[in-house]
Amino acid sequence: MATKIVDTILPTTMVGSYPRPHWYRHQLLGRDIRVAFKEVEHEEAYHDATQVVIHDQEEAGLDIITDGQMSYDDYVGVIGSFCWYMYERIGGFQHAKEPHPSEIGAAVRTKEVELLSDWGGVVNDAPVTRGPIRLAELYKIATKYASKPLKVSVGAGPVNLAWHVYNKHYKDARELSLALAPIFNAEMKDLVAAGARYLQIEDLGAWLPLFTTNDDDYKWIAEVITRCVDGVKAKIAWHFCFGNAWGNALSGIFPKGYETVLPRFYDVPVEQYVLDYANREMADIEALKSLPKDKEVQIGVLDIRTMMIETPEQVAARIRKVIRVVPPDRVYLSTDCGMKPLPRMVAKMKLKALVEGARIVRKELGSR
Repeated sequence: MATKIVDTILPTTMVGSYPRPHWYRHQLLGRDIRVAFKEVEHEEAYHDATQVVIHDQEEAGLDIITDGQMSYDDYVGVIGSFCWYMYERIGGFQHAKEPHPSEIGAAVRTKEVELLSDWGGVVNDAPVTRGPIRLAELYKIATKYASKPLKVSVGAGPVNLAWHVYNKHYKDARELSLALAPIFNAEMKDLVAAGARYLQIEDLGAWLPLFTTNDDDYKWIAEVITRCVDGVKAKIAWHFCFGNAWGNALSGIFPKGYETVLPRFYDVPVEQYVLDYANREMADIEALKSLPKDKEVQIGVLDIRTMMIETPEQVAARIRKVIRVVPPDRVYLSTDCGMKPLPRMVAKMKLKALVEGARIVRKELGSR
């Protein structure tokens, strides 16, 4: 039975990152937060920024909030630091940005190749070891300012990290991903020990077999995620991001929809799949008809790749499309991937539209 976080139907939340306040200009630049926060001004600014973005979410009316990921620097692709935060704090990775592996031998510089070039690649030349990731410490900071339940982003995940790597120690992405899984498992268990009840693992690795064209890859990717969540006593969601770089939908990287990959992972022991649908106007929502009855979805009904602010009615129309396919008691409502590229005012207004759109549909269902 699914873990209940709030006592309402169609709970509202968001995916991870939120725009930084303009005045928050501090960057960790690979440092352990215990080192960076020795500078009192940096520590105070981090706390203040976290408090502000939590306030924005609560004022907008979200049922479940995040810390907005103020720990992520203003790196490549706007949200690129969700990978680099891990590379810089897990032993075995060099810290320099290299050309992305997809650039090597590329005959045509497509939009996708250019954006991945901006993102960059990284060299792994030694065994991976757990470093000062400190997700539990960041969670504890956020709890000081939150009056609503927190969902904690855990990512980028092992397969996602392995995607951008030049392997000089491990044989391939599979071997590297399996070596990374215990590190993520330990971070997640520390989060639970700190009081976290709802964790969202960010791993785009589900899409990898579309590029390798090897169906056997689905098996080891499922094994990696299973090892990440093994023994973690929390509600766990897995985000199947549809790509976001500087607000661009990377459709050339993800040429097929969720119907291609999602059913391959129905046996992975997570409660919920987090899916970006709004940027594609809910295309292939019918694919969720195959969703097992013991699984939930967290559906993106806000398109964060545009600054256009949806009306509550537009959001409600998207929600109705979802609940025609999946019963509303197994649906959470969210944003598509990463709000960080947006102006903060736009992000907050979009969240308000999400909340009001959810209220419209709840009323139609006779719920609050």
